[in-house]
Amino acid sequence: MWTISGFADEVDDDFAVQLDFLNSRGIRFIELRSAWGTRVCELSASQVRRIKQMLDDAGIAVSALGTDLGKIRLDDDFAVHLDRTRWATDIAWYLETSELRGFSFFMDERDDPQACRNEVVDRLGQMVSIVDSAQIRYLHENEADVWGATPQRCADLASCFPRSAFGLILDPANYVQGGVRPYSQAYPFVRESTCYVHVKDARLADQTICTAGEGDGQWPELLAALRNDGYDGFLSIEPHLARQEAFGGFSGSDAWAHAHESLIWLLDAAGITYS
Repeated sequence: MWTISGFADEVDDDFAVQLDFLNSRGIRFIELRSAWGTRVCELSASQVRRIKQMLDDAGIAVSALGTDLGKIRLDDDFAVHLDRTRWATDIAWYLETSELRGFSFFMDERDDPQACRNEVVDRLGQMVSIVDSAQIRYLHENEADVWGATPQRCADLASCFPRSAFGLILDPANYVQGGVRPYSQAYPFVRESTCYVHVKDARLADQTICTAGEGDGQWPELLAALRNDGYDGFLSIEPHLARQEAFGGFSGSDAWAHAHESLIWLLDAAGITYS
């Protein structure tokens, strides 16, 4: 059974509003990225306890912790980032999710990805080890500005760690923004390690974000391939329809609802059962 989740902080900063919105859409899971305008890794212990109580009261569970781990440069303070990783793992454990979204370090035109490869793998390995020790899996997102932006480098990372400790998020829009066609060019490399899917789309012509099926994300082909490969996991709606930023995005309730409806249409057209 495929299960719909999403980034409800794109509707409102207020966590109560996020939960009310998800319930109004019949969605029983959230990918928790921020609450009350605070990124998840910066939440206090009391805020985390409050979130857990609110989730339980609303009947909503956490599909993954949408952290910003790995969104630093290799020359930033890594010891501090390891502490942040430990805290994120504690939060994930308390909120009863076994999945934690992260990245593989910011790159820019000054960086040679191949020259950085060993350091990326070493540092990511330290983070994965911390996460895995709590029986939580590090889910790597293929964002355009990180080392693992390309399908080839995503596959390389996945080959370095056990599947139980590390998996890949398939984000078609991020691939499109990097000039890569998600199904025909990316999926052959990442199919075996994909264990989570972000739902948004983009246009190759100008890299603008749009709802799934309205851009060049090859959504019908991807959904068919995932079904044929036995995918059984989350589809997490991350619309980014009003604003896209390095550490988040915003859509508003109407645009988020449209993104949800577009996904439902695609799933129904493909004959895919979901909850």
